[in-house]
Amino acid sequence: MHELDRDYRTLLLAHHEPPCLSLYQPVHRTFPDKQQDPIRFRNLVKELELSLARKYSEREIEKVLRPFHELAENTEFWTYSLDGIAVFGSPDLFKVYRLQRPVMELAIAADSFHCKPLMRILQSADRYHVLGINRERAVLFEGNRYALDEVELEPGFPQTADLVAGNQADDPEQKNRAYGASGPGQTAPHGTDDGEDLRNRETERFFRAVDEAVLERYSQPFKMPLLLAALPEHHHLFRSVNRNPFLMPGAIDVHPDAISRDELRERAWQLVLPLYLDRLSGLIDQFEASRSENRSGADLAEIARAAAAGRISTLLIEADRLTPGRFDPATGSIEFGRLDDPGVDDLLDDLGEQALRSGGEVVIVPAERMPTNTGVAAIYRF
Repeated sequence: MHELDRDYRTLLLAHHEPPCLSLYQPVHRTFPDKQQDPIRFRNLVKELELSLARKYSEREIEKVLRPFHELAENTEFWTYSLDGIAVFGSPDLFKVYRLQRPVMELAIAADSFHCKPLMRILQSADRYHVLGINRERAVLFEGNRYALDEVELEPGFPQTADLVAGNQADDPEQKNRAYGASGPGQTAPHGTDDGEDLRNRETERFFRAVDEAVLERYSQPFKMPLLLAALPEHHHLFRSVNRNPFLMPGAIDVHPDAISRDELRERAWQLVLPLYLDRLSGLIDQFEASRSENRSGADLAEIARAAAAGRISTLLIEADRLTPGRFDPATGSIEFGRLDDPGVDDLLDDLGEQALRSGGEVVIVPAERMPTNTGVAAIYRF
């Protein structure tokens, strides 16, 4: 997921030589359901081939689809799955991403990549981190309403108390506190820590190191809410050293090792859900309030012109809705078309990408919460 976070704006939204192929597929984590995943993938690749045949030669099609066919035969890839995949190919790029939530099956050949499903996945509205910690070890999870997976921590992360203690081994003050003036096995002189005090200080040092690393490496870059999962006696100590503004007041009063992953996800989501709903409600209220000032709109043609002019502050897009067509970012003009026509993408996707390029925010909204019936709702800067 973190690779996708890094690539989204800099790689996938960049210009690439067409055709640009985008394939989305839900996949399965367990047998026997996952046995069908490679078959469904080959069917989607066949859809891409049929679309490309309307415009490109057999040689061009074979070249751009070759890595897709190789992926279909990669047994190891299909053995280890999350909940979805996104595959992108063009004459100058081939990238595969494992996704933490299911996606609608989709295969599109166009002049740019179709990225709207990724907007929903990458928006922070319903994503969160869970930090599990005790005196010996820290573990970090990333989740949403559908899934929760352990994060592979970056090199140098203070994952265990022993690592932090090892970094302190050359500290003369630490040595004196640990052993006293007479060395190991001797009674510590008056004024030094006894065994319990020493353990508490080491735990505090470990918690502080973890707090700093999570803030610097995960919370600040990805700006997700952070939930603490720990035994009740560890909550007060961790919060006393915490400097992470993303740490939520609500917490899970058990270490992750003590409950199933599904139970941990459910308990985390119940804490994050009010935050998610409040954010959506606030954006919808802002859209409605801006209408009286002519600073919001729902008409596709009007929003397209505003996107081309860099006027969009926030764009709400209805999830899973497709409006095939072409968007000219230079003039803001749009024309409707057929999705199986290479060169035609989803207009909502194109408008979202254009809004992101000009510094706007894009939020993918469930259909039942959209404030309009056009699939889009824009709040303008001016």
